[in-house]
Amino acid sequence: MPLSLTEDHGTKLAKAEAMVTLTVDGVDVTVPAGTSIMRAASEAAIKVPKLCATDMLDAFGSCRLCLVEIEGRPGTPASCTTPAAEGMVVRTQTERLKKLRRGVMELYISDHPLDCLTCAANGDCELQDMAGAVGLRDVRYDTVAEKDNHFSVRNTTGENNPFYLPKDQSNPYFDYDPSKCIVCSRCVRACEEVQGTFALTIAGRGWGSRVSAGAAFDDFLSSECVSCGACVQACPTATLVERSVVETGTPERSVVTTCAYCGVGCSFEAQMRGNELVRMVPYKDGKANRGHSCVKGRFAYGYAEHKDRILSPMIRDRIDEPWREVAWDEALAFAAARLKAIQDKKGRRSIGVITSSRCTNEETYLVQKLARAVFRNNNTDTCARVCHSPTGYGLGQTYGTSAGTQDFDSVEQADVVLVIGANPTDGHPVFASRLKKRLREGAKLIVIDPRRIDLVRMPHVEAAHHLPLRPGTNVAVVTAMAHVIVTEGLHDQAYIDERCDTEAFTDYVEFVSDPRHSPEAVEELTGVPAAKLRAAARLYATGGNGAIYYGLGVTEHSQGSTTVIGIANVAMLTGNVGKVGAGVNPLRGQNNVQGSCDMGSFPHELPGYRHVKNADVRAIYEEQWGVEIDPEPGLRIPNMFDAALDGSFGGLYCQGEDIVQSDPDTKHVVAALSAMDCVIVHDLFLNETSNYAHVFLPGSSFLEKDGTFTNAERRINRVRKVMAPKADYADWEVTQMLANAMGANWTYHHPSEIMAEVAATTPSFAGVTYDLLDEKGSVQWPCNEARPEGTPMMHVDGFVRGKGRFIRTDYVATEEKSGPRFPLLLTTGRILSQYNVGAQTRRTANTVWHDRDVLEIHPHDAENRGIYEGDWVRLSSRAGETTLRATITDRVSPGVVYTTFHHPDTQANVVTTDNSDWATNCPEYKVTAVQVAPSNGPSEWQEDYSDHSESSRRIIQAAE
Repeated sequence: MPLSLTEDHGTKLAKAEAMVTLTVDGVDVTVPAGTSIMRAASEAAIKVPKLCATDMLDAFGSCRLCLVEIEGRPGTPASCTTPAAEGMVVRTQTERLKKLRRGVMELYISDHPLDCLTCAANGDCELQDMAGAVGLRDVRYDTVAEKDNHFSVRNTTGENNPFYLPKDQSNPYFDYDPSKCIVCSRCVRACEEVQGTFALTIAGRGWGSRVSAGAAFDDFLSSECVSCGACVQACPTATLVERSVVETGTPERSVVTTCAYCGVGCSFEAQMRGNELVRMVPYKDGKANRGHSCVKGRFAYGYAEHKDRILSPMIRDRIDEPWREVAWDEALAFAAARLKAIQDKKGRRSIGVITSSRCTNEETYLVQKLARAVFRNNNTDTCARVCHSPTGYGLGQTYGTSAGTQDFDSVEQADVVLVIGANPTDGHPVFASRLKKRLREGAKLIVIDPRRIDLVRMPHVEAAHHLPLRPGTNVAVVTAMAHVIVTEGLHDQAYIDERCDTEAFTDYVEFVSDPRHSPEAVEELTGVPAAKLRAAARLYATGGNGAIYYGLGVTEHSQGSTTVIGIANVAMLTGNVGKVGAGVNPLRGQNNVQGSCDMGSFPHELPGYRHVKNADVRAIYEEQWGVEIDPEPGLRIPNMFDAALDGSFGGLYCQGEDIVQSDPDTKHVVAALSAMDCVIVHDLFLNETSNYAHVFLPGSSFLEKDGTFTNAERRINRVRKVMAPKADYADWEVTQMLANAMGANWTYHHPSEIMAEVAATTPSFAGVTYDLLDEKGSVQWPCNEARPEGTPMMHVDGFVRGKGRFIRTDYVATEEKSGPRFPLLLTTGRILSQYNVGAQTRRTANTVWHDRDVLEIHPHDAENRGIYEGDWVRLSSRAGETTLRATITDRVSPGVVYTTFHHPDTQANVVTTDNSDWATNCPEYKVTAVQVAPSNGPSEWQEDYSDHSESSRRIIQAAE
C-alpha cells in the first residue's frame, strides 16, 4: 500500500545474531544471516520489483519479477527466496533482468482488464506501479479479441465466457473481483500465516487457478472468513478492495492512532481523504498487533458517523419527560445546579462518578479528579472493577503489582500456553492469531473452560488438553493442578528459594499437598476427569516456558480473586514468571480497562494503585490540586445503588458506560437510577442508562480526540485526533467544563498537559510524555527514571513486592447453586463480531454476523425440554427472566447454557444476580442458576422495558 506510513521491504528481517555483508549494485549492506537479498537491497534503499512478496508474509517466489543476478552463480534467482551470504555480489538492474521482467509483466497484463482510470485501486495498485517500474510500454500478446481471458463477460462470438466470474459482494466491507486477480497467493498466505483461519485457497490448476473462499458453493460471507482484512491488506491489485475506497476514493493522508475496541490495543493508520475517513489499515509498526487486525478495528468504525449519534446536549426535569435540546452552557449549568443541590441536602458524599474503560487515560484521570477535587469525596468507580478488579487484588497480593507480566511478543517464545476463562479468538482476536501461529509452530495448549471454545480444535490447532470444568469451580481446578505439581515434585525449588517468601511457600505446600485437593478428590465437584487434570498439570510444569492467559471467566466469580491468586501460585511454583515466553497475563476486555485502573478509578485507590488512606499519597494530590482529599474510601457501584435506594445518594456522572445493560441484576440497577435526583450520561448514543438520566452530554469517538490508551500488556499507546469532534468538544473538555461549572478552575488546553500531571504524581508513569510516545511509538509502564523506555517484562530480577508470596486458595462454593427450580448453570461471554454492550458494533454492518443474542443449550437439555433449533425460550433465574432464541450445540456441556449480552432487547443481565467476588465486589456474571423453557416470545418485562425505552427517548428539537 503506497499510502502507508511504513515501508514494505518485501520479506521479513531475519532474527539471527550473526551478520553478513554483501554488495548490491555496488552498495555494501550488512544484515542478519538468513535475510533475503530483496530485504538486504531494500535496507540499502534499492527497490527490487515484486508482486508476490510482502514483508508481512513468508517468502513465496512465484511472481518472478524480483529476479537478480549473483556473481559466480548461474541463472537469475528470485531475490525474495534467496538468502544473502557473506561476500555475495548482487546486481538488480541489468539489460537481461529488465527484459525478463518486462516479459513477465506482459503476461500478467495480457490477462488483466485495462480499466485503470476507473479502477478503485488507481493510484494504490502494486500491479500498476510494477508495470511502470519495469518499463512496460506495450503488450505483444493478444487478449480480448482472440485469446481466452478471465475478465470479459462474453467472448468475441457473444457467448458467455466460461472463465469469467462475477464479483463477490457478499461481505459488507470488501469486494472480491476475480477478473483482476493475478493469483499471487498473497491473500491465501495472509489468511494462513497472519490470521490463521485458512479460509482461502487456490482452487483449480494452471489457467483455471482461482482464489476461493471455502468450498465451491461458498462466498466470502458464508465461508469461514472472519473478515479480519488481512487478505485485503495483502492484495496488490483491486481484486480485494474495501467498499469504502470504491465509494469514497483513494485516501490522501494517514494518521496513526489506536483502536477503541478490545484490550489488545491495535495501532492503525486512519487513512483520510480531506476530513473523511476512508479506511482503517493496521499499522505495521504497532507493537501490539504487528500489522494485523480484526473485523471490529479494521472495518467497524462506522458508528462514529451513525445517524443515532447525539450531537447536542439535552436536559429534562424528570425521566418520564421528553428530552429538550439546549446549548452547552445551559446543560452544564443545569447539571451543576442539580449536583450542588443534592450535596446541600444530603451531604458531600451523596454524589459520585463512573469512569469509562472506553475513554482515554487523560479523560479517566479527570473524571476521578472531578470526584475527589470537586465533589470532595472518593465516590468513583469503573466498569474495570466490574470485570478485572480481582486481577488487581490477586496479582497485587502475590506479585506486588496488578497487571500482566509479559508483552504480546513474548508468546512467540512460549512452549506451553494455558488459556483459562478466556476466548481469545472472539474476545482478543489479534492476539489469538499470534497465539495460533505459535501453536502451529509446535507449542502446546491447555484450555480450561466450561465451553468448547474455538481454540480447542480448529484448522491446524488443537489443544493438548481441554478441561471442561463446571462453572464456579475454577479454584478447585487450579488448586488441584498445584497439588499435582507439588506432590509429584515438579516445582522449581531453586526458583522458589531465590525469588519467593520461604515461610509463605512452606505454609502453601502444607495446604496444597492435602489429599482433599487432589484431582481425584475434586473430580465429582469440577466435572474434570482426574487423569486429564493430572496430565495438564504435568504438561504445564514440564513443557518449558509456560504462559497463562486468562479472562473474565476467571475474574467474574465469587472467588475471582482466589482464582487469580491460584494462577499466580502455579506460575511461581514452576518458575514461569519474569522470563521471556512465560508469565501471567489478564486479557482485558475493553480498550482502556488497564488504563482506567491505573488512573485511580477505584474508590479506595488514587492513581498508581495507592490507597487513599495513606497520608503521604494524599499529600501529593493535595499539593497538586490545592484541596483536601477525603481519607475515607468511597462507594463502589453496588454501594451507590444501595445508597440511592435508601435515599442517601442522589447524583451520578456516568461517562462512557452503560450500566443498565452491562451491570448485573438489571431490575436493581433500574430501581436505583430511578431513585436518583440527577443522573448525567456522557456518551455517543442514547444508551439504556440514558432512559433514566436527567442530563445527556454528547461524547466524542476515539477518532475525534487526542490522548492515550493502556492495553492489556501495560502498553501506553497514543490516540490521535483524526477529525474534529462532531459535538464540538472532546470528552476531556466536557469533564473540565462540568468541573468549572461546579466551581473549579481547571485550565487544561491539551491532553498532553493532563498526562504531564499524571507523570508528576504517579511513579509508574513518571517518564511518560507525548514526545516519548511519539518517538518510541509506545511504552509499557513502569516508565520512569529507572526504566526510561518502559518495561516489557515485569519481575525479571525479582518481584515488585520483593519476594513472591504464595497464598492458600481454599475453595468456597458459590451461593449460586443449581437445584430443582433452577437446574442449569448460565455463563456468559462475547462473540467476535460484537463488542461489549454493542452500542458501537450494533451500529455497523457487523450485525450481518450477529443480529441478536441467542442461548446455547446442549442437545440433551434441549430434548428434555422440548426445545428445537431457533425456538423462543424463557431464561429465568431467582433475579428475573428474559426470552431469546435457542441454538442447540454440544459446545456447552449438559447442565450448562451460554449467551452473550450484546443486544439490549435481550437484557441478559436481568437474570444475573447480585453475587460478587469476596474481595472486590466484582459481579459473578459467569455462574447463574437458571431454568430454560419454551416460550411464545418476549416476556412481559421485556415489552414493558421496550415501551419505557421508546418513551424515554423522545426529543424536543432546539429552535433554529
